[in-house]
Amino acid sequence: MGLLAVGTPLEWPHAKKKAAQVREWGIEQLLAIWQRAKGKERDALRWGDEVEYLVIVFDDESQKVKLSLRQGDILEALAKDGELCKKGGCVPGLQQVARDSDPLPIFHPEFGRFMLEATPGRPWGHGFKDLLDVEHNMKWRREIAKDHMASNEYPITLTTFPRLGTEGSLSPVYPVSGERLRSQFLPDEIANPHIRFPTLAANIRSRRGRKVEINVPIFKDENTSRPFKDPTVNYNLHKWPEDDDVRNGAAKDDHIYMDAMAFGMGSCCLQITFQAKNITEGRQLYDQLSPLGPIMLALTAATPIYKGFLADTDVRWNQISKAVDDRTPEELGEVPLKHNRRRVPKSRYASNSTYISQDLRLRNEYMDPDLVVDNNLKERLLNGDMDELLATHFAHLFIRDPIVIFAEDLKELDRNKTDHFENLQSTNWQHMRFKPPPHDKDTGWRVEFRPMEIQITDFENAAFSIFIVLVTRAILSFDLNFYIPIPLTTHNMETAHARNAVLDRKFFFRNDPLLPRPVKFTNGSASASGTNTPGTSPSRPPTPFGPVEDEYSLMTIDEIINGQLNDTGFPGLIPLVESYLNSMNVDVETRCKLARYLDLIRKRASGQLWTGAKWIRHFVRSHPEYRKDSVVGERICYDLLKAVEEITRLEGKGGGQAREMFRDKGGVHKGKRD
Repeated sequence: MGLLAVGTPLEWPHAKKKAAQVREWGIEQLLAIWQRAKGKERDALRWGDEVEYLVIVFDDESQKVKLSLRQGDILEALAKDGELCKKGGCVPGLQQVARDSDPLPIFHPEFGRFMLEATPGRPWGHGFKDLLDVEHNMKWRREIAKDHMASNEYPITLTTFPRLGTEGSLSPVYPVSGERLRSQFLPDEIANPHIRFPTLAANIRSRRGRKVEINVPIFKDENTSRPFKDPTVNYNLHKWPEDDDVRNGAAKDDHIYMDAMAFGMGSCCLQITFQAKNITEGRQLYDQLSPLGPIMLALTAATPIYKGFLADTDVRWNQISKAVDDRTPEELGEVPLKHNRRRVPKSRYASNSTYISQDLRLRNEYMDPDLVVDNNLKERLLNGDMDELLATHFAHLFIRDPIVIFAEDLKELDRNKTDHFENLQSTNWQHMRFKPPPHDKDTGWRVEFRPMEIQITDFENAAFSIFIVLVTRAILSFDLNFYIPIPLTTHNMETAHARNAVLDRKFFFRNDPLLPRPVKFTNGSASASGTNTPGTSPSRPPTPFGPVEDEYSLMTIDEIINGQLNDTGFPGLIPLVESYLNSMNVDVETRCKLARYLDLIRKRASGQLWTGAKWIRHFVRSHPEYRKDSVVGERICYDLLKAVEEITRLEGKGGGQAREMFRDKGGVHKGKRD
């Protein structure tokens, strides 16, 4: 999250009247960017990662753990650290930050007052040495953050705090049901105090006409009540009009009910941003990475608990989607259209609905048949010399209303700024984001890969970051083709939510990324790391033909990551990456170091190593105080977070916790890859 604008925010009734103006001005700023930057070239692919932390505080005497709402104090301590200031500083929101040869990590605020975001001090380059520095840099960030917290506070990388929304889960304590969130579980003070955040939450609720409605399926254990009725819901609260929501059926049977933006935007994730050499390369990466989103979501699963209950899902995505869903009943199709312009099929936090590359292999059959666009804005983009695909993409994003509008920004249109464009762009939280160059920086066209769950350790987060970077290099080097119809990616995102989807579910995926020539293996031989690798890539194929249905099939995550067992099947992402590494003549030492990270990915996909979600669920269900009723009590939560803090330090070594996530306990993975 970058620097936060300051101004006078409009409450929704006033913001609604200015929404069309902001959209139109945003399109004008986009066209100005387009004219300035469509031919922009960079030297080479660069990239960066974003790691988000929860700040927790242990009370060892009472054996309780809470979220610490001291984000502001921690950032201020970082900004005032004299030694860090001498090295250039690391909090751009509070100080001037210098970039030298070995820059400090950068720390940013996030939505939750219990969250921190950290990024490397400068973008990673295209060299393999940078890949090997990622894990160390992530550990360094965590160490710096911890050094500026209280002795009993810790930065942990879990997607959500297991008991967020329960009594006693925050430090300090504030009363719930405030004016902004109007949540019966969370106080307004849980959000970052910058005016953008409470306004965002309040205006989403106001535009929607009711509170956000988040219902997560309960995990039904032996003693879970049937039907399960969330016992934390207060049906007798009468403070705000929206308190009627639960009396009108907002809390569903057999679901965990939540009612505020903070339950979604208080989640942590691992995001990777790529700066492409030019717009053509950026558009290619956007399209080819899109089908990988659900695969990486399932593979990084780490979210089996909400509000003190075990859920029957393993990932966070849909919960965040519901937490920021500002669609009205008309837009949802619940009532006939009267005041709104159109039906809107997806939340503004959702899977992608567009492809944008001018690739001869992109077929009309791959496009979303239910795509909604603003035709007037699309026409303006086309008249401004933007091509059809990209104009369609942005005209789709701009069907939304801007949620936070500052009065000061409405005085005059400045085409040298991007504030109105970013108002819409940055509040479309799709699993991929295509980012034009900013007007005031020497930055290229960027692509943001957003679906991955944050992992408990820096080793895991480095491994997944490095893996997806290597996948992008294989895509560009071999001109890989992962296109499938967009509705199948949407379907895959839903599949990724299933409990243990990484092993138990199948996903639609393209059969052959190297068409038209079949993948050829080198006489069935294996690479040094134990996986077969494909032959060299053909040049870009002509426009495809034949039934689209023949181009894809259902595959397991293991098959997608490690390859199918027959020589004509999908070669596997890791074999493709290893083929790329072979083509680059990477030295033995570097190759061995990279193999550590690829081995984690390989074994998570095969089931030899557990996902974070599986380990967390197992920890809870094995705890002596667990009553097989789906309830994650305070003592269980305390012990779980103590274990997580230990895992962060030991990473399964020395007989520590969670060896199932890091060490193969002798199970044999059958198949040609062994």
